[in-house]
Amino acid sequence: MEKDKKVGLDFEVDKLTNSIENIVTGDSFPTEVSVLEKSDLRSVSKSQKWLFDWREEYKNPIREVYKLTIVGNPRVIQGLISLEVKTDHVYMHLVENAPFNKGKNKMYAGVAGNLVAFACKLSFQRGHAGFVSFVSKTVLISHYESTLGAKHFGGRLMILESITALKLMNKYF
Repeated sequence: MEKDKKVGLDFEVDKLTNSIENIVTGDSFPTEVSVLEKSDLRSVSKSQKWLFDWREEYKNPIREVYKLTIVGNPRVIQGLISLEVKTDHVYMHLVENAPFNKGKNKMYAGVAGNLVAFACKLSFQRGHAGFVSFVSKTVLISHYESTLGAKHFGGRLMILESITALKLMNKYF
């Protein structure tokens, strides 16, 4: 059995918005989160400038991969998240903004925050009181504490507790 590597998440929470926000115009666009379909895999490959191997995430039977899209435009994926529902919380394996939502020339802000808020919502829906955990890259621990309200649980483990999860969920949903 292959050992699961805990490399640490390194997504940037650029801004907590009410949905996602166009960087140039400041306009907000309502979003929806849905299960990544097999037909989506072509558009989220490394050849399309995505960093992670989403095909492998999609094939993993204990993980659920979700896509963030703008309402009315389901074919353009704004970001992806890979989650595992554990017995008492939801674990975030991967979070990634679409390539056009990264860097100084990104199109939309709020994508990563929206995906994390969805993980919190899923945790509430599955009866886990909003608890979410993830392993962070060391240099981003304080970033997640200040932007998401995550708690540093030791090592590189971060958790989102009920009150913080509820705030994030209410902001986006």
